[in-house]
Amino acid sequence: MPNGLLMSENETNKEPHIIVEDLTMAYGSFVVQRDLTFTVNREDIFIIMGGSGCGKSTLMRHMVGLKSPAKGHVFYEDVSFWETEPEQRDQIMRNIGILYQSGALWSSMTLAENIALPLGEYTDLNAGQIREIAALKLSLVGLAGFEDYYPSEISGGMRKRAGLARAMALDPDILFFDEPSAGLDPISASLLDELILELRESLGTTIMVVTHELASIFAIGNNSVYLDPDKKTMTAAGDPKKLLEETEDPELRRFLTRGKG
Repeated sequence: MPNGLLMSENETNKEPHIIVEDLTMAYGSFVVQRDLTFTVNREDIFIIMGGSGCGKSTLMRHMVGLKSPAKGHVFYEDVSFWETEPEQRDQIMRNIGILYQSGALWSSMTLAENIALPLGEYTDLNAGQIREIAALKLSLVGLAGFEDYYPSEISGGMRKRAGLARAMALDPDILFFDEPSAGLDPISASLLDELILELRESLGTTIMVVTHELASIFAIGNNSVYLDPDKKTMTAAGDPKKLLEETEDPELRRFLTRGKG
């Protein structure tokens, strides 16, 4: 752990789901962040937070298998993701759903067809069963009846929710969100936050959210890590609300208040 790291009070009855240990992220000789160590508990809504350019999305890429670390480990339960066999790594990936910042829907496909893609690739379900599951996933995110709409025919907030429905297609244990509120108006962003909370409560999913939006951080996060762009390491981990109450770090306080107290 970095010296002076602030940790909020841990809940002893929590079950670790993901453990990041001594992780250093780098592009060649350029270090993005170093010595990252934190635990994501099962059913957490865990916030990866920090200012622009601090490495939030890069950390997500390391955790979902898109970039290998310069040093350190990412454990899913007791399996070291980057050191296990490719077959087991693929199995872990099938238990992860990702909502990218843009939604990443195929524009030439309907919403139902977008959701059908992973189901057709990774299951033996027939076309009728896949159609039923696509409709169910869309209904879970408030888009019942929109199965045959194309992404261009719906709003930005609805596209985010459709992207979430696709991320949920294979019933993952863990969902990753990359800046889910980006490009949304405050009302749509708030509705998406409410949906994230509902999914955690109803499905018991562990949720990782990359964001710098204060409203979302305090509305949904119960655990977090703060990446300091100047120190190039984490300086705090824990419940964002408790971190705000307890921190004596001026940079973290500035980030969590944005100059408002």
